[in-house]
Amino acid sequence: MADEGGARRKALPKPGAKDDPELAPAAYRRFAELRKDVRAVASAEVARLESDMVTGRAWTRAEFGAFLVEHPLMGHLARRLVWLGGDRAFRIAEDRTFADLHDETVDPAEWADVRIAHPLLLGDSLAAWSQVFADYEILQPFPQLGRPVHALADGEGKSGRLERFEGPTVPTGRILGLTRTAWSRGAPQDNGIEHWVSRTLAPGVTVVVELSPGIAVGYVDLNPAQTIERVWIGAAPGDPSRAIADGLAGVDPVLVSEVLADLTGLTAS
Repeated sequence: MADEGGARRKALPKPGAKDDPELAPAAYRRFAELRKDVRAVASAEVARLESDMVTGRAWTRAEFGAFLVEHPLMGHLARRLVWLGGDRAFRIAEDRTFADLHDETVDPAEWADVRIAHPLLLGDSLAAWSQVFADYEILQPFPQLGRPVHALADGEGKSGRLERFEGPTVPTGRILGLTRTAWSRGAPQDNGIEHWVSRTLAPGVTVVVELSPGIAVGYVDLNPAQTIERVWIGAAPGDPSRAIADGLAGVDPVLVSEVLADLTGLTAS
């Protein structure tokens, strides 16, 4: 929406004395409702794009152009991210062309799938991309370039456990916060108590966080704090004796980074 001079408006002008007394107020109300709808849709799409980055979802070049670059809403979000076309990183410029770190136009191969670049995949160019976005004052819709990157320490996980996260007592609300993303609450046991949360990283590879005293179904405030008794890797939650030695070997490093980031945030003092 633009004014008479072509400048973009942030809001529809209020009805004036010369406007139609019935149509103008109705149009003004309709526009206000549409703005609320767009905010709700945009919030959901931002969450979806962040999940797409973590899971490595890819689009064909045709899909990328139609559903992201050229889309009237998604295009605004897509221009605030760094993308990978094959092994080439780029951003979407204002004119919808693709630009590299040096603002040179790039054209990823037609056969190359396009995905949102997790910072782990940007390697040594991460700092340079961060500087480009800072120079252009581009605000990202979710943490991408500034996202913490984590890796297993030498030998970590080979026992089937992630022992550095075991022992702390944390608020139950912080545990429940994990379930807003890819974590799931455990099946209720005796007296309707859930004794773990888990996140599946690959078929047959699940990270399980065991809790004590557990989360009461329907009454989560009953136990306001939880002690993290064990963090282990298995085929499925339920039996820590069946932990998989070196269970994270071969798992996508991006997913490993994300689960370690979750556990680091969970146990931070």
